[in-house]
Amino acid sequence: MLETLAQLLAERERQAAELAARDEKLRHAELKIQALTLELAHHKRLRFGVRSEALAAAQRDLFQEFQAVDQAAIEAELEQVEQSLSATPQARRPRAGRQPLPAHLPRIEHRHEPESCTCGQCGQALKLIREDITEQLDVEPARFFVHRHIRPQYACRHCQTVSAAAAPAAIIDGGVASPGLLSWILTGKYLDHLPLYRLEQIAARDRVPLPRSNLAEWVGRSAVALQPLVERLRERLLERPVLHADETPVQQLDPGRGKTRRAYLWAYRSNSLGEGPPIVLFDYQTSRAGSHARAFLGDWKGHLMVDDYGGYKALFGLGVTELGCLAHVRRKFFELQQAGSPIAEQALGRIAELYALESQAREWSVEARGQLRGEQARPRLLALREWLIETRLNMAEGSGTAKAIDYSLKRWAAYSRYADSGHLPLDNNGVENCIRPIAIGKKNWLFAGSERGGRHAAVIYSLLITARLNELDPAAWLKDTLEKLPTWPNSRLDELLPLRQR
Repeated sequence: MLETLAQLLAERERQAAELAARDEKLRHAELKIQALTLELAHHKRLRFGVRSEALAAAQRDLFQEFQAVDQAAIEAELEQVEQSLSATPQARRPRAGRQPLPAHLPRIEHRHEPESCTCGQCGQALKLIREDITEQLDVEPARFFVHRHIRPQYACRHCQTVSAAAAPAAIIDGGVASPGLLSWILTGKYLDHLPLYRLEQIAARDRVPLPRSNLAEWVGRSAVALQPLVERLRERLLERPVLHADETPVQQLDPGRGKTRRAYLWAYRSNSLGEGPPIVLFDYQTSRAGSHARAFLGDWKGHLMVDDYGGYKALFGLGVTELGCLAHVRRKFFELQQAGSPIAEQALGRIAELYALESQAREWSVEARGQLRGEQARPRLLALREWLIETRLNMAEGSGTAKAIDYSLKRWAAYSRYADSGHLPLDNNGVENCIRPIAIGKKNWLFAGSERGGRHAAVIYSLLITARLNELDPAAWLKDTLEKLPTWPNSRLDELLPLRQR
């Protein structure tokens, strides 16, 4: 009996220890769930919370990617903890609102049949009632392969001559780079912002030697071959009555001093509210002098949307009419609004009404948009100007609000001119959006090696970004163009331009 009692006591102690361990595990899990739930709520507030609790708009855009990664990781950890507490496996949570995968992609089907076609309960044959279909997106990395061009040579014994088919024409005569490889290099360097040494490393993983010296040579020769297309695009661009212009600084290597010096990539874009496919051209220059804009535009006459940079001033009055960017006005007040200015808040509200009208009329005809602007935008602009003048009278000189108002009133005629018709743009965002990817790329390639290299970059940027604006696949367009260009007649050059056909 004593032995039995001892066994019972030992069993009770073991069970008590197991229960205590289980309670400790449960308490630890509950604390972890609570901590993860609070952290998840915090991240959701950062992304979707009200203005007083959320990050500023610029910060939210900057950290949105990192927040999304963190939120997904927290949700995954939370699911793991909940699964560990459940005795039975829990069904996977449905993914609400997931977009279907693009229909144009090829499909590789994998059929998963059950091990047996008979019922496991009664042994009767199973009958197909439906199919559960799920899809996963996959990708195949760059695949290198070789084109072998075989040209049989035939001899005539009578004439003692040899005949053979002509060698295929190529951008680089006798070179080993096919149009497809050149397209991969150019789009990787100028659209994906990959310096040549990184492309060299990607090829090396497949044991394909692509020395940077060869890559650099191919880029330079390709840019020279594509130059006529850019010259023709410039002719087409200068036929448009309304243009955007802007510029962004780039660093250029200065070997004589062992440093870099500042150069500029000037951008000129067609008006998205006008007729014709969109065009953007880049002009590489070693300074920000206004003479570069005058040289590019030449005898062009029309409306030019620009910021307040003085380099453009000499154009106005010579047949060029200035358009001011309302987005620049909005940014001045946005900075003040972030600092808590109620006057800036009112100004932003009035400007938002103008943008709401533009959003409403985005797909309208020029005539309908012009009527809407005349009836609703013009009165709002006049009211905004009167309010700015009245508010300025009560502002202290030198204050941030006073400077923002002065900036707005100084070019008021240029800012408000768009409301006189239905085809003029409201702001310069169109060309700024084309420049933005280049600004990101500068952090990778750091500087242009020379003025000639900068001009080559401008050629390729012009073509690839224009192709993207026209909703073309830049890599596919470039490959097709490089295949055709060596034998293509100049009289049909327009057919090769990266412009969508209407």
